[in-house]
Amino acid sequence: MPTVLVIEDERDLAELVAFHLEQEGYHCLIAADGNSGLSEARRHKPDLILLDLMLPGMMGTEVCRLLKGGEQTSSIPVIMLTAKGEEIDRVVGFEMGADDYVVKPFSTRELMLRVRAVLRRGGDQAPRPAQLALGSLRIDTEGHRVEVDGEEVQLTSTEFKLLMNLAERLGRVQSREVLLQNVWGYTYLGDTRTVDTHMTRLRTKLGAAGDMIKTVRGFGYKLEEA
Repeated sequence: MPTVLVIEDERDLAELVAFHLEQEGYHCLIAADGNSGLSEARRHKPDLILLDLMLPGMMGTEVCRLLKGGEQTSSIPVIMLTAKGEEIDRVVGFEMGADDYVVKPFSTRELMLRVRAVLRRGGDQAPRPAQLALGSLRIDTEGHRVEVDGEEVQLTSTEFKLLMNLAERLGRVQSREVLLQNVWGYTYLGDTRTVDTHMTRLRTKLGAAGDMIKTVRGFGYKLEEA
């Protein structure tokens, strides 16, 4: 039974989310502030964390940064829950390593779909080569490490999956809707800006190698070897 940790200071909302999670067959833990949420995550190492952005004691973005920077918690996927829906807030959340972002008020059905999708990621992937070399870009598919000109580039788990999705389909255009399905694991729900936000961050982190990621106007993205 997968364990989901809900870090949310609004008690009624936390209990409602926990109820629906348990109805879906998950074991649920609740923490009401950033510090206790971080402690619970380190103690129980849940399969997924639902993390509110605005928390007492420690902001959700800081909790996410510490989780993603911790050796024992870096691989735990995080879905951020927040009333703040501006693009800059999504960018900050993704920059700290969040895997997905849900804006309040949200439907519990959509949230459950996203929970299932994030937990399902990577479960049915075909075997892939241990190393991929594309110009100055080197991808260690087993160690989840990326290097550009011999220097390691720190990517979040979602950024790595996005890069792998493009690299394994070299030269082939991927629509935003397809990327949502392949990388985030859920069907198109109307907001493809999630893909654009992550792609911008990925290009920036890859530096000169990011130029290999081409935008196909009105459709999506592809990776072309320089």
